Amino acid sequence: MLDVNGLVVVAVGAVLCFYGVRSAHLGVLAAGFGAGWLIAALFNPSTTTLILFGLIGAVSSWVVVSLMFKFATYLIGGLAGAVAGARIADLVQPGDNSWSASAIIVVAVAISAAFAADKYRERALLWLTSIGGAAMVLHGLGRAVDALDWLRSADSTAGEVAGTAAWVGLSLAGWIVQRRLFAERLGVKHRIGRANPDS
Repeated sequence: MLDVNGLVVVAVGAVLCFYGVRSAHLGVLAAGFGAGWLIAALFNPSTTTLILFGLIGAVSSWVVVSLMFKFATYLIGGLAGAVAGARIADLVQPGDNSWSASAIIVVAVAISAAFAADKYRERALLWLTSIGGAAMVLHGLGRAVDALDWLRSADSTAGEVAGTAAWVGLSLAGWIVQRRLFAERLGVKHRIGRANPDS
């Protein structure tokens, strides 16, 4: 059975993973939605609650960033870090998740990511949006397709290892795609096809 709500998370995650560094507004909305959704998902709520938390995360993130746009990079980094932190919290807590342990992990990763984004700007956001978007895509796929539930929350060591490998692989794919698409914005110069100055 296919869960349409999971496909929504896949779509938002794909935007963040493969396009997040292009638009600050789009990045804020996608990361805010993802943070709200994945933090709520740690505690197995209803679909309505997940959507509500996702929308609250998206709107409140956009409002905060709009009011404090000079801190946009810091906030986008923090939001993308919160998405990654929620994924990490789920990986390190087999079975039922603790609110306190989850909060510590999510906040620690979000703060670290925010400072990294503020210091390294687009380069950090490239990594953070790829990692956060990949976490959302995998969570959405696990929710949308019953056979892929292990991507969302594995119940075995092999599932956790495979899920983490999929997360790393998809994050790298998002990083490569964004780096190619937005090389000029990132200040990246490709060496392929460049003439040899000594020839």
